[in-house]
Amino acid sequence: MSRKVAACLILLFVAVAVRAQSADQKKATIDYLKKLQNKDGGFVPSPGQAQSSLGATSSALRAIKYSGGKLEDTASVSEFVKGCYDKASGGFADQPGGKPAIAQTAIGLMALVELKIDPEPYAGPAVKYLDDNAKTFEEIRIAVAGYEAVGTKGEHAGAWLEQIDKMANGDGTFGKGDAQARDTGSAVVAILRLGGTIEHRDAVLKALNEGQRGDGGFGKADAKESDLDTTYRVMRAYHMLKTHPDVKKLRVFIDSCRNQDGGYGVLPGKPSTVSGTYYAATVQHWMEEK
Repeated sequence: MSRKVAACLILLFVAVAVRAQSADQKKATIDYLKKLQNKDGGFVPSPGQAQSSLGATSSALRAIKYSGGKLEDTASVSEFVKGCYDKASGGFADQPGGKPAIAQTAIGLMALVELKIDPEPYAGPAVKYLDDNAKTFEEIRIAVAGYEAVGTKGEHAGAWLEQIDKMANGDGTFGKGDAQARDTGSAVVAILRLGGTIEHRDAVLKALNEGQRGDGGFGKADAKESDLDTTYRVMRAYHMLKTHPDVKKLRVFIDSCRNQDGGYGVLPGKPSTVSGTYYAATVQHWMEEK
């Protein structure tokens, strides 16, 4: 094969890869997700698993929506989500009867809103559970996502903003080296959800832009490959800041995570999961909005 022909093939691949998802691709993604729904209404995290998960259910609902689909039977899903609520603690567990946790409680609130279930009987106790238990940044980061879903900031919003501010670098960015884009994106989203402001926008955007890797995505510290988890975190920051990175490069990375079953792995070449598919569907939805 001549160099000229090889170059043309590469350009053709890139041209195809940078396009938005086709209708057929979106349908395949929706079909992949719907096959993961159990009879109890919940979704399993990946093919071959048996037990429904609140986290997988919430992610599947939104990934189906962002892919242009609709779930016909929402009644059984609603019952599954409500069944994960623990009235004694006010929190949510990943399965009915399970142990409540911070991430699952925030996810439960988001799922209620997604399913248009009246959150009023759950929101007050769930927000108190999060207020009482979220301590670390990662716990705060996910807690405020739940707060945003039900339209509250929680009683510790001011203290949490101060806690996050103490983590910042002098120029308003967060983290160091390869971790800076992920850490800065995560912190920016939490600050904005808590009602704070980004005072060093230029420095923040510079850190995010420099974090986009050669493969088009964003990755964790000391990891050679980008991953959809980090890419999703950083892209949510871009979305909330109303801007975007190099979208053409990003589409190439997301396409590299797509599998023949219509789902997405969190890394290129990895099996499809609900979480990977949710990250990909959400990021592509944001890119289509720009």
